[in-house]
Amino acid sequence: MVSDGIACIMMRGGTSKGGYFLAEDLPRDKAERDRLLLRIMGSPDPRQIDGIGGADPLTSKVAVVRKSERPGIDVDYLFLQVFVDQPLVSDSQNCGNILAGIGPFAIERGLVAPVEGETPVTIFMENTGQTTVARVRTKDGKPVYEGDAYIDGVPTPASPIYLSFSDAAGSSCGALLPTGSALTEIDGVECTLIDNGMPVVVMRAADFGLTGYETRAELEAAAEVKARVEKIRLQAGPLMNLGDVSEKSVPKMTLVAAPKNGGAIMTRSFIPHRVHASIGVFGGLSVATACLLPESPAYSLASLPEGREKMVAVEHASGQMEIVMRTDDSQPYGLGESSIVSTSRKLFEGRVFG
Repeated sequence: MVSDGIACIMMRGGTSKGGYFLAEDLPRDKAERDRLLLRIMGSPDPRQIDGIGGADPLTSKVAVVRKSERPGIDVDYLFLQVFVDQPLVSDSQNCGNILAGIGPFAIERGLVAPVEGETPVTIFMENTGQTTVARVRTKDGKPVYEGDAYIDGVPTPASPIYLSFSDAAGSSCGALLPTGSALTEIDGVECTLIDNGMPVVVMRAADFGLTGYETRAELEAAAEVKARVEKIRLQAGPLMNLGDVSEKSVPKMTLVAAPKNGGAIMTRSFIPHRVHASIGVFGGLSVATACLLPESPAYSLASLPEGREKMVAVEHASGQMEIVMRTDDSQPYGLGESSIVSTSRKLFEGRVFG
């Protein structure tokens, strides 16, 4: 009964946080489920004062997890973005940050049997049909949250969670480059329309009269820039096989510049109407991939290491995200497996009321 509350674990995953639920605890009817989640999060309201949302897209997220019936898969994960100030719940994208908490959550809820030392959890992402393997440190049958791994955008260290991806390309758009090219011009702006786990439009910050080093607050206040970015986004949606995106949270819009802190590329990301405090995992993966494509506006700005295995550090407003990119000549565009290190933390467990 909803009046009795619903079991929920609130977790930080990467640089986001949200409510993690077992699928069996939520209504099967999608419309009923979405109404309940809006109520739980406190949307629509800019402060989300009457719910557990944090008044920011990065803290108004939901993971729905079930034991998988797919061969070779441990759990199925559905990500839901609960809009803050609109009565909308979107399943049109993945979230690689919330993904970081799925392995620990699955172990906490008994969906995966823990292995002493480290437990691999194979996760099917329902939003896009991708699979990832998360490696979670475990001790005495429980996830280990304490550790010494830092990720930028999170002030305290935690136990590392290793996430590897091999089938991210075209997850939402049907192809890594849905237009068939790494260079597409929209409203006179050179763009890369790319989907390597997240649909992203990559553009030079300089083409908007920006340095690319502006703060989040400065970009939030730049009304003309935001309007121009949104105009391009609406045109990019159909080109990326996403249809009308006026009420969707994809594609993300990323402005790039030359790195200045020893990384590979500098980014500022619109997600899509607010400016990201850092960058999403799959958004970062898509941008890192664009840096490897000679036609992309990101390529000439990027500073990339040599070798078939490259550590591509994507700089953002609060630090950088390190992505290991492996090249493979037998694969399209020479792209092989990629992986990242993330962290997660259990914040509270109990019952939440709708």
